Amino acid sequence: MKAAVINQYGDRENLTVVDTAVPAIQADEVLVENIATSINPIDYKAREGLLQRMFQWEFPVVLGWDVAGKIVAVGDAVTDFKVGDAVFARPDIDPIGRNGSYAEYTAVKADKLALKPKNVSFAEAAAVPLAGLTALQMLQQLQVSAGKKVLIQAGAGGVGIYAIQLAKKMGAYVATTASQANHDFVVGLGADEVIDYHTTNIQDVLADYDAVFDMVGDVDNGLAILKPGGHFVTISATLTPEQKATPDKTVREGWLQPNGQDLAVLGADIASGDLKIVVDSVYPLTTAGIQAAHERSETHHARGKIVVQIKSEENEGE
Repeated sequence: MKAAVINQYGDRENLTVVDTAVPAIQADEVLVENIATSINPIDYKAREGLLQRMFQWEFPVVLGWDVAGKIVAVGDAVTDFKVGDAVFARPDIDPIGRNGSYAEYTAVKADKLALKPKNVSFAEAAAVPLAGLTALQMLQQLQVSAGKKVLIQAGAGGVGIYAIQLAKKMGAYVATTASQANHDFVVGLGADEVIDYHTTNIQDVLADYDAVFDMVGDVDNGLAILKPGGHFVTISATLTPEQKATPDKTVREGWLQPNGQDLAVLGADIASGDLKIVVDSVYPLTTAGIQAAHERSETHHARGKIVVQIKSEENEGE
């Protein structure tokens, strides 16, 4: 199969598309023929070697953690899915780094799968799992609910687009940060208030917030606008002991826990039209394409998700 691999840590020029073996599946796994995947900031951080303390990968490493495609084989213990099912998933991270989604096939634990919503393409579905699950689970950790005020940093980014929509569906008042160019865009997603981070410090305009979802590492300012009893979670910073011990506030680093049940919740919202998918750009699974996709991600200016089209969508939206 074709897969984009790295043979050493470093810049995006280390990404190359090569022929490699199709992964074998265990009894509790399925083999997905990938139609599309997407790029997340963790991808280029992993490529640069920033996850070495967490994972002892063996080169060549196949990156990628968003799967959208069709099942072509099922393990003996799998009962909820069958060959031919159109699915999407955020797979577990492979401990040796071989089973990423920048590839024509990925082995996926059945409990990480959900059926792809029929009203979206595989390319759109690929834009959901990691970012959508992160948004949903962090908002749950923040205890966002009707009447609460929540700040969602970086509202036009891959996670932010889902977090704004989900928080509004939960009944919250949503403030977000975005550039002036993205003001109308995030308002269209449901944001009640937009702060231009180029010109305004959030402390100057926000106060007494119930929750802050940090995706830019702006920890101290986020903590400053929280009311007593408020909740803060970051997916972009390593908190200091002092920050974690902030009096009268719950302060934590957030980590995604992939599971098919949460993904099915997102799938139902997509199917009903309650959750909009935003694709920034689409690249092919070629050496030049995957390098260009990482280059786009590293600008931090993508509006929505960056998608890699692996195969043509012969049955798009079926």
